[in-house]
Amino acid sequence: MVKVNLKGDVKEFENGTTVADIAKSVGTGLYKAACAAKLDGEVVGLDTPVNKDCALQILTFDDKDGRHVYWHTTTHIMAQAVKHLFPGAGFAIGPAIENGFYYDFDLPRTLTPDDLKAIEAEMKKIIKADYKIERFELEPDKAVELMEKEHQKYKVELIKEHAGKGEKISLYRQGDYTDLCVGPHLPSTGRVKAVKLTNCTGAYWRADKNNKMLQRVYGVSFPKASQLEEHLRMLEEAKKRDHRKLGRDLDLFDIYDEGPGFPFFLPKGMILRNQLENFWREEHTKHGYEEIRTPMILSEELWHRSGHWDHYKDNMYTTKIDGADYAIKPMNCPGGMLVYKRKLHSYRDLPERLAELGLVHRHELSGTLHGLMRVRCFTQDDAHIFMTPDQVESEILGVMDLIDSFYKVFGFDYALELSTRPKNSMGTDEQWAMATDALKKALAKNGRPYEINEGDGAFYGPKIDFHLRDSLGRTWQCGTIQLDFQMPERFDLTYTGADGEKHRPVMLHRVIFGSIERFIAILTEHYAGAFPMWLAPVQVKVLPIAEAFAGYADKICKELTAAGLRAETDTRNEKIGYKIREAQLQKIPYMVVVGEKEMQDGSISVRGRKDGSLGTMSLDAFKAKALKETADKSNG
Repeated sequence: MVKVNLKGDVKEFENGTTVADIAKSVGTGLYKAACAAKLDGEVVGLDTPVNKDCALQILTFDDKDGRHVYWHTTTHIMAQAVKHLFPGAGFAIGPAIENGFYYDFDLPRTLTPDDLKAIEAEMKKIIKADYKIERFELEPDKAVELMEKEHQKYKVELIKEHAGKGEKISLYRQGDYTDLCVGPHLPSTGRVKAVKLTNCTGAYWRADKNNKMLQRVYGVSFPKASQLEEHLRMLEEAKKRDHRKLGRDLDLFDIYDEGPGFPFFLPKGMILRNQLENFWREEHTKHGYEEIRTPMILSEELWHRSGHWDHYKDNMYTTKIDGADYAIKPMNCPGGMLVYKRKLHSYRDLPERLAELGLVHRHELSGTLHGLMRVRCFTQDDAHIFMTPDQVESEILGVMDLIDSFYKVFGFDYALELSTRPKNSMGTDEQWAMATDALKKALAKNGRPYEINEGDGAFYGPKIDFHLRDSLGRTWQCGTIQLDFQMPERFDLTYTGADGEKHRPVMLHRVIFGSIERFIAILTEHYAGAFPMWLAPVQVKVLPIAEAFAGYADKICKELTAAGLRAETDTRNEKIGYKIREAQLQKIPYMVVVGEKEMQDGSISVRGRKDGSLGTMSLDAFKAKALKETADKSNG
């Protein structure tokens, strides 16, 4: 018998009982909803036998890992459908992603929308057939033989890469389709219920422009048709909120062919950007940060010293100055190291909190560029905190509180994730254990739940990531706290302790917005361009009913501007209804309408973006209302 801990409820089962049978013993509903399980923290398939005492969590579609298995299974169903319709197709990779899945295909022709419909129809046939999904293993040479027989060169390439590791190759079979895969998968194709293919794009094999361009087909699936319908509704809403379109429509920002991946911020966009940066500066000053600015171009040697060259050189732009090699910074960290190192420090000087709005450049493939979300130059709202070991916990908690206060202003909820040591990392096991333990202790004291993302830390240290949830329920990774024992050592940073001896400081890297550009994109879609009063580029639009009242409108506009509000006048010879609609389309919070009555009374008629007519009021009363709303940073 084995003892199985099911969320605190310990039950005994026969040795070798499968996860599926354990789920069934708990309840038929759970068994039917089950996608996979976590056995002592490892995600496994439902057919996995339990041979020892363990902790077991049954995963459904509501669990992130459960969804991943569900969507990964669906991508194999899609690949099988493509095999049926395009017998000569080459199969590359087909992972689950954050909001669905994709598969990269090598096909004889470009897919059309009708092809996607046909693939989707074939997928439904495969689902209806309810093929059992079976895992099996082969020696690498046998796996190569199998895939060569199927003329699958991409799979052969992947197998050969793993051949030297002394491990067998795992594969999954469903009906007439077999694919190379780590898994796990659902027990059968019939477990997938509602599916939709959403679009098709080009993608280079292994994201290398020197390789062949493949066709990447995206899709999504759900256990219920109603969930799919809601998802598609959300996608349509997301299209309306696309920051690229709104950026142009609202005259905020744009990207031109002359600078792919290099955004232009227009006058109104700069107002929005400056409001965010001013808020950032004010809050950091309150919390004991000092602002610095470091150069954009620094010697190549510096990047070797920091470790970035070995881990990041493919994403860096380089140049020569006076015959010497330099790099355009992809990160701000090494510059921060030099600033700290400029003078001697005592333990009494610590913590030292250095904040920087630093412009960085990273080479991104053209196919990955996406508005302000994925660009080649952006501003990181960095800060580097240098501290003594006994200050680590309090500084981490302080940063978490600061990030929390920022996100509340914008109405964001968020989830926390602890990312641990990656394979390609610097430092000793002891250093990584200390750093990871410190973050776990801070998270425990913070009290918010968090997930562990194994192996996704920075190359120099573990990190806590903040995943924002926007008004459509989408998540965005923005804030991060990274604990670093490596760079202080590589740069030989020191401070004098109370004992008079030299000691090594500990360092925190952290961002709140993440990237100013990307955060603006998220905000634009979150608010659908209808920014709250304090962020709106134009807060008030003054609209004269006729040309005769243009002078009064100008007077009102000047008084609003003098009071510190961002106001404009629309004096075009157009009907007032047209002007109001235009102002609404520009998402302006308030419209002030003036005509003969208002001019005679010295009053104004006010309309709100959301609430419509607010009636007639004095200019002073409106100024007080608008200024309070701005000062309060209301999300209304």
